Amino acid sequence: MKTRQLGLSDLLISEIGLGCMSLGTEESSAIPLIHQALEQGVNFLDTSDLYDAGRNEEIVGKAIQGRRDQVILSTKVGNRRVEGQDSWIWDPSKQYIIAEVKESLRRLQTDYIDLYQLHGGTMEDPIDETIEAFEQLKQEGLIRYYGVSSIRPNVIREYVQKSNIVSVMSQYSILDRRPEEEILPLLSEHDISMIVRGPVAKGILSAGGDRKADNKYMNYSSDELHNVRQRLQSLVEEHRSMAHIAIQYVLADPAVAVVVPGASSLQQLLDNIAAGDTAPLSEEELAFIRENSKEDRYEQHR
Repeated sequence: MKTRQLGLSDLLISEIGLGCMSLGTEESSAIPLIHQALEQGVNFLDTSDLYDAGRNEEIVGKAIQGRRDQVILSTKVGNRRVEGQDSWIWDPSKQYIIAEVKESLRRLQTDYIDLYQLHGGTMEDPIDETIEAFEQLKQEGLIRYYGVSSIRPNVIREYVQKSNIVSVMSQYSILDRRPEEEILPLLSEHDISMIVRGPVAKGILSAGGDRKADNKYMNYSSDELHNVRQRLQSLVEEHRSMAHIAIQYVLADPAVAVVVPGASSLQQLLDNIAAGDTAPLSEEELAFIRENSKEDRYEQHR
């Protein structure tokens, strides 16, 4: 598995990671998938305190016992559970972040987190206070680095300018090329890496995506999705699936450090990992894809 440096950190992470959100809540199936990923060279695991109300962190924590030195562990914070209710509220306060990291560490059964990410963000947040929290956790050795998970350009710009983030996690795919307009150039300029989620667009850009393309996705109609799939099919080869093409497309940008597709089965996991062994797309293939997919623009976010 090829590795890439995460921003200006000293973390070398596998270019194909594992998004753990889709693993489910059954240890008997989720833990073997994590172990298989590690054995195949994946070293970047991404979870969150939000996923399954912390259960996902607990499963990841059990899976990495005795293997902690093989893992670059990432989790997220900012969504606070409402006591006695099955709901969450946004809380990027310093007080909450400082308190919640201890809960994540407990669930993950580790004494440090490699990458701690703010799980969202708005321009109304106390951004300076949020940054203070992450910097304090770094000084205390509870986290090694921090980043932000966001699709909002104005929020991302604030953290790029004011903080020491090493990464931005964002949705990016052939069907969602919004980061190409502003965010990827900005990150490249500041030596900050992108962590890509959603590279196969909820499975639409996978071998079995025809059925999923029957529904709308973002502002694509079903007909448009089927048309994009049909055009991409011309690039599929014996040992290169549509999912491989989708993953290699986002890996082609030098600001991208890692792609974190989810997997709920061994077949999905192995197919995602195999994308890392696929030859990079040529400039001609990249140009063909850009010409045959619709480039969406960022809406104004606050």
